Amino acid sequence: MQLTKHGHACVVLSDGDRRLVVDPGAFTADDAWHGASALLVTHQHPDHFLPDRVRAALDADPALEVWTNSAVAEQLAGAGPRVHVVGAGDAFTAAGFGVTVHGEWHAVIHPDLPRVRNVGFLVEERVFHPGDALTVPQAAVPTLLLPAHAPWSKTGELIDYLREVRAERALAVHDGLLNDTGLGLVAGLLGERGPGQPVPYARLAPGESVEA
Repeated sequence: MQLTKHGHACVVLSDGDRRLVVDPGAFTADDAWHGASALLVTHQHPDHFLPDRVRAALDADPALEVWTNSAVAEQLAGAGPRVHVVGAGDAFTAAGFGVTVHGEWHAVIHPDLPRVRNVGFLVEERVFHPGDALTVPQAAVPTLLLPAHAPWSKTGELIDYLREVRAERALAVHDGLLNDTGLGLVAGLLGERGPGQPVPYARLAPGESVEA
């Protein structure tokens, strides 16, 4: 299985002609959609999900299916049975990939702001995308897609998260608002200039791929 990073929070998992697209939001170029077999959406914020774009993709490809939480599915009302509502503890197959669902809520941005639903996806027991939450799945995680920067997190929390999940490696996502200086700062604190954590951390440039 190949993992390709796209803009910000989006990754594509592919195997042969099967392409599973996760969280193609406002910072994701349209080429992430090319040949998509299925779509996973963690939550409703526009850097992860644009309703009009998803509707257009569903209209363009009658075989495309979407798996997401109930709040996102409500914004796709009328799209029919190709939009599947899932929640924590569910398991399903999308584009031939086995997927389990973990977590329920977006991380707290501020107590005065209402939280939205957020689900994380563990694909083929190999790659975990938590969306906008620091969810610890009750399963081993070979590759953790780490939200490197967000208005709801700080780097110290990411260090503790890496220590708790103990994935075999962490790859940065949710980094679209960081410039080169910010990317370097985060990488240093998660690496040799930080207090120490057990997980090798790296960032893929948009369009770059690795085996997963």
